[in-house]
Amino acid sequence: MVGIGSSLSRLRTLRDRFEKRLKAASGGKPYSASSLRPSRLRELTNFGTNPGNLRMHVYVPDGLASPPLVIALHGCPQTADSYDQGTGWSHLADRLGFIAVFPEQQPGNNPNNCFSWFLPGDTARDRGEALSIREMIAKAVEIYGVDRNQIFVTGLSAGGAMASVMLATYPEIFAAGAIIAGLPYGSAASVQEAFEAMFNEHAPSSRALGDHVLTASTHRGPWPKLSVWHGSADTVVLPTNADHIVHQWLYVQRLPEHPTGEEQIGRHKRRIWQDANGDIRLEAYTIAGMAHGAPLATVGADACGIAGPFFLDAGISSTARIARFWGLDTAAAPKRRAQMQPALSIAAEPALPPSPALAEPLRAQNDDIAHGGRLAADPSRVIEAAFKAAGLPVPERTGGRIIDPAAMISAALKAAGLKRT
Repeated sequence: MVGIGSSLSRLRTLRDRFEKRLKAASGGKPYSASSLRPSRLRELTNFGTNPGNLRMHVYVPDGLASPPLVIALHGCPQTADSYDQGTGWSHLADRLGFIAVFPEQQPGNNPNNCFSWFLPGDTARDRGEALSIREMIAKAVEIYGVDRNQIFVTGLSAGGAMASVMLATYPEIFAAGAIIAGLPYGSAASVQEAFEAMFNEHAPSSRALGDHVLTASTHRGPWPKLSVWHGSADTVVLPTNADHIVHQWLYVQRLPEHPTGEEQIGRHKRRIWQDANGDIRLEAYTIAGMAHGAPLATVGADACGIAGPFFLDAGISSTARIARFWGLDTAAAPKRRAQMQPALSIAAEPALPPSPALAEPLRAQNDDIAHGGRLAADPSRVIEAAFKAAGLPVPERTGGRIIDPAAMISAALKAAGLKRT
């Protein structure tokens, strides 16, 4: 009984430490994120036996043929929708042309909505939550024609640790993965061990870490390539866990301990490890001064996601850079996007206000419609205004009333430096 009492006391201490650090990392704001915007996701049911009792949410751009698939796993105590809004994965799916699946935990499994990355019944191949996520992948392949050679998994915190689980238990499924503020596979087998692993600065040897992966399946290569991200000021999952993940996969992939190269990206550091062919198989980002969360860029070409608790504006976008590392922004991306229906491309872009030169004729046209239900505005006025706004010579009117289409084409050709024949 003394031993049980001591264990319970230790567990309470670790849980209290976790809750305090999680609250501090959120900046004191409510971190059970509610929807900031209307959801872009829809739920699919009946995707398999679902032994882990998870929910499946998807984002599917229209008109894609053989698209890549990204599995995105939320952290505690997030939802599929809040994780999508924070990271911006569905918006990137619009731009690059891939499908995103967002597994979602249920409070009945874990009161903090964390994936059970530490329970043996949920972290073994073909069991529990790991199998539920595998079934979601199979469903997406079946109904959306997913390219089986382009399936990826990523996650934050508990979702990052669950991404470790998926990469270890189903390595043959994934081309690559990414782990943000997560932990290595096999680092815990109970709630108490999970807390201890999060706060642990010491780890087993690279061989012991690697053996966890090597014994999780019968697969012996090739292995998924991996991107690892962690904030240097993370007190919820200590940054040493990133090093443990790196050493685990260096051992599995038989890569050298020392990085092939390093670079500074502002204040942040990126290390890479290449194989004998010169291909980057593993990269690790240390985000200077960042607490527990996913790093975002809210301005610039890589801007993606919405800043908030655990989605932190660090001037660098983990979402965009992970997609780039996976090759989702290669030459195939414009081709996939071109296959999408035009209506999707239009809807994905924000509407722009008309130029000042166009505003008045358009306002008159709208007023006419509002008061009489008829389009009474002169179309030629709108065309004239458009040419003036673009700095082009205004085409001549026919009979002083309607612009001749031939004159309009001729004016456009002259403006482009071409001669009409």
